[in-house]
Amino acid sequence: MEGQSFKLCKTNRAAFPAVLLVALSLASPRFVLAQEAPLITITKSDKVAIGLNGISGQDGAGIAQIVQRDLQLSGAFSVGGPNTGSFSVSGAASGATLRGLLLERGGRSLLERSYSGSARAQAHAFANDIVETITGVRGIAGSRLGFVANRTGHKEVYLVDADGSNQMQMTRDGLISVSPRLSPDGRRLAYTGYQSGYADVYEIDLGSGSRRRIMKYPGTNSGAAYSPDGSRFAVTLSKDGNPELYVTDSSGGSPRRLTMTPGVESSPSWSPDGREIVYSGDSGGSPALYRISASGGSPSAIRTGHGYNTEPNWSPDGKRLAFTVREGGGFQVAILEFSTGSVRLLAEGQNPVWGPDSRHVAYAQGGSLMLLDVVSLQRSAIVTGLGKISEPTWAR
Repeated sequence: MEGQSFKLCKTNRAAFPAVLLVALSLASPRFVLAQEAPLITITKSDKVAIGLNGISGQDGAGIAQIVQRDLQLSGAFSVGGPNTGSFSVSGAASGATLRGLLLERGGRSLLERSYSGSARAQAHAFANDIVETITGVRGIAGSRLGFVANRTGHKEVYLVDADGSNQMQMTRDGLISVSPRLSPDGRRLAYTGYQSGYADVYEIDLGSGSRRRIMKYPGTNSGAAYSPDGSRFAVTLSKDGNPELYVTDSSGGSPRRLTMTPGVESSPSWSPDGREIVYSGDSGGSPALYRISASGGSPSAIRTGHGYNTEPNWSPDGKRLAFTVREGGGFQVAILEFSTGSVRLLAEGQNPVWGPDSRHVAYAQGGSLMLLDVVSLQRSAIVTGLGKISEPTWAR
């Protein structure tokens, strides 16, 4: 994160009942079973009230608008005008620097920091620090998502910010580019491409734009997922005959086989500590979810109560699993709570992936890339107009 200096004042969280209400709302079972996934209207009492006192300077008004939108997108705040709410936000923009300030009611400083870079980068960084200071959870402002769209007539990989800005087409292969996965730090993107005529894994350095082929084993190389520290991949390879789950090093080398079944293993996702991997396998006939140690061993089935389960994605806080189920001829986004084993269907769509805050899920729904707040069930479209969208990925 860009910044020149940092001052974070430690606070007594017992003094912030509004903050405790946010924490309780995140932990409470407020999900509902909804095949149509209706939008829910959230009252102000469900959110922390925060006042935006304005940001001075030539770029101040634009920065303030971005900060306001980011705070609203977080789902944790209701943003009002000057001198309203339990907290107040202000700042001064000067040249390429933003000085941001967060005060509690009464005037005590909770956050004081300088940010550098573009005006948008300054605003996103300030908003994320506000979110984390008050809620203790990372924000999603400025985080990047990847996805596949077929507007050109071919499946290509795109990138976009979580608020829908900075949309970019990353591949122009004119063939099939699928299974994108962003590295946890958002600096690299792995995907499966067919430039050689076979399914190989390529990696793009998002800073330089350079691309290299990192897996070209005989057969299929697909769905490479970065480990939480970026040092390994979990990937489906058929180099030994059947499509199985393997772990490789960061360059795609030294593959170590984890599974040995008559079915197909796919869609690996790592636990936050890097010790386990969840995946979808169909050796039982219909796709089901399993978890296995990243060092090998016997897999264990994950009970969901549904007969068709694919595309699992482990939340960064380790508490939930998002995945796709097929119900009544359509696909639904499902969330499993590891603590209780309960499963809830939250929206019509596929390919759910968690954001850095473990509160928001992005998923594909026809021609839209959707954002879902799993606490409020509020939904919004991030991207439309690119044809059919699929396979989102989110940097953490």
